Amino acid sequence: MSQNNGAHGKPGATKQNNASASTDAALNARAKSPKGGKPKGWLISLIAVLVVVAIVIGVTVFFNNKAANDSSIAGDDSNASKTSDTVTVGIKLAPVNLDIRHQSGSALEQLLIGNVYEGIVSRDSNNKVQPGLAKSWEISDDGLTYTFHLNEKMNFSNGDELNADDVAWSINELKAQKYYNYDQVKSLDKAEAVDANTVKLTLTTPDSNLLWNLTGRAGLVFDKDAQYDAKTSALGSGPYTVVSFDSSDKLVLKANEKYWNADRKAKTANMIVRFLTDDNAAVNALKGGDVQVLTSVPATLTKQFQSDSANYTVSTSDGSDKFVLAFNVTNPKLADQRVRQAIRYGIDHDQIIASRGGVDAPLGGPIPSVDPGYEDLTNLYPHSVDKAKALMAEAGYTADKPLQLTLTYANVYGTELGDQLKSQLSQIGIDLKINYVEFSTWLQDVHTNGDYELSLVDHAESHDFYKWATPTYYYHYDNKQVQDLYAKALAATSDDEADGYLKQAAKIVSEDAPADWLFGYRVTVVTAKGVDGFPQQLSQSVLPLYAVTYRQ
Repeated sequence: MSQNNGAHGKPGATKQNNASASTDAALNARAKSPKGGKPKGWLISLIAVLVVVAIVIGVTVFFNNKAANDSSIAGDDSNASKTSDTVTVGIKLAPVNLDIRHQSGSALEQLLIGNVYEGIVSRDSNNKVQPGLAKSWEISDDGLTYTFHLNEKMNFSNGDELNADDVAWSINELKAQKYYNYDQVKSLDKAEAVDANTVKLTLTTPDSNLLWNLTGRAGLVFDKDAQYDAKTSALGSGPYTVVSFDSSDKLVLKANEKYWNADRKAKTANMIVRFLTDDNAAVNALKGGDVQVLTSVPATLTKQFQSDSANYTVSTSDGSDKFVLAFNVTNPKLADQRVRQAIRYGIDHDQIIASRGGVDAPLGGPIPSVDPGYEDLTNLYPHSVDKAKALMAEAGYTADKPLQLTLTYANVYGTELGDQLKSQLSQIGIDLKINYVEFSTWLQDVHTNGDYELSLVDHAESHDFYKWATPTYYYHYDNKQVQDLYAKALAATSDDEADGYLKQAAKIVSEDAPADWLFGYRVTVVTAKGVDGFPQQLSQSVLPLYAVTYRQ
């Protein structure tokens, strides 16, 4: 398997003052010699005094002006921009709590991994595996042994030493206690500390996803001796520590004074992440200076910032977000493949993308463009009302006898998507009821209990095709062929081999239509002038904040 071991603008100069030194003209006139005869002694003395005074005044003015000009060129505190000790970032979704070992939700990973908690390896904004607590690693030819070489002199934010024992314990505990995402290391036999700086992972079967999974929750390292409330706080080895957390308001971070990695030390002392679920309120917060960065800005609201490039920067990039319209295939209404296929034909994806500002990417299957195994599958179900109607008629439904379905999704995504789907599907004989709920309710009813007919959510996670090969996941999708292909992809010992199996499996899933992928969400970030170091790609899932600065 492939592996990777691996300025602000100058302040503007102020205008220089070139005032010249001069004597008082009236005093000069009085200094003229009287006609005829030599000047008197007192007059000579007076002239001498006046000359000395003039010279002193001239020299003083000259040096005062020179000092002012030099200060202007260098940029003193009154004229130069200052680096702020606080940067505030606005994001859309808030985690329910901070317990990253138990609580689901991508917002937790987005905020805590790489900022507060660190893993044995990490990922960068290009979606590639990078060194983390381990500076290098080797994988055996049979794919069953991973040997990690750790950095030295590492510690947690409370000062406790971090070594190979902590790494091995954390990974073993993940599996033993069945923490969130423990299934990502199901091939693991054991993790063991070879010595203080070496960890060996032994697998029962090859797992081509293991290294990637270890960049997320599966690879996080915890201090087993630390005492803290994991729901309201967090204690890790990262560049920041948690000051406070309120899921209805904000997360406050401060620089970890004991951070071990000099290359990733926090450049800004205080980072505040505000949870702004209302898009207009978020935009107003940026315009009003309450936040300096907004990530996940609707493209329809960015024109005002694009037209003000002197004060704002707007960027859009591909990501792993997939807006998934899931069909509960265990529901009798949706067990009929013809109905599911009709829904896919009936959805006008171009119209939906255009209504959102036209920046999102068409996505015809379960793997996004930034992930292994991606293939363009948008041609499988092109928009066709006629085909959709024909399939619905075969299944026994018409405009006069519509199919009643309920779509449940979190109100954080707004009402427009629901309204569009209701309108589009009404044309093919589906009467769609929209059930808007709180995100916490969606997590409980849909994600945990699997109780729904149609569901809509943004799945931001990368490398998450395994969900389509897991019948117990809320999709309820159970296809043996897909499961076998995914197993082969995991057992592959080369990237090309794994990608080939993933492409086959993804195409089968898309053809079977257990969901529709409305679009690949492209993340738009808006930053105020003076912000530097904010990650421009994959900020929905990877949000390292250590390099962020703001010059006012």
